[in-house]
Amino acid sequence: MTTIGVLSLQGAVAEHLECLNSLGNVRGLAVNTRAQLERVDALIMPGGESTTMGKLLMEYDLKQPLQDRIKEGMPVWGTCAGMILLANQIVNQDWTYLNVLDVAVRRNAYGSQLDSFETRAVVDQVSPEPFPLVFIRAPYIEQVGPEVEVLLRLEGHVVAVKQQNILATAFHPELTGDLRFHQFFANMLQGAA
Repeated sequence: MTTIGVLSLQGAVAEHLECLNSLGNVRGLAVNTRAQLERVDALIMPGGESTTMGKLLMEYDLKQPLQDRIKEGMPVWGTCAGMILLANQIVNQDWTYLNVLDVAVRRNAYGSQLDSFETRAVVDQVSPEPFPLVFIRAPYIEQVGPEVEVLLRLEGHVVAVKQQNILATAFHPELTGDLRFHQFFANMLQGAA
């Protein structure tokens, strides 16, 4: 059975694991060591606090091994803070974290926690039916590189992209009870195999 890890340094780890284990065709595994990272076929980087998660990547000695696995083709999906960690440019910030996704992302683009919101939209590449979308202190992408496929724009802002083995969403599918994005990510493993 395919194993998909969830980076468990901070953030919505339990929710992603519950979604993965509900799919039936994959097994979810919390990942916070190099040994656990080596055991997974793909990885979800959950929402949370990107600055804290970036520091913990260094503290747990996971930054370089994670970069290496992604560059070698391991599928990875960053939601919200995970998107920020993957980006090769963060607007109004001089440093980045993993530098593997060719986008410029703006942190807290929609405002504070009080400005969090829910909406619905169709993501054609994933499903013809609308998705519930939950944005919590969410980023959005201001620029995409030539290899980046835009999956969803919302009010002119890019909020979901795919670049080869990398998926990134500004919203939180793990908080909706809708498993279609998790299944879409699981299906990316077939393309990587």
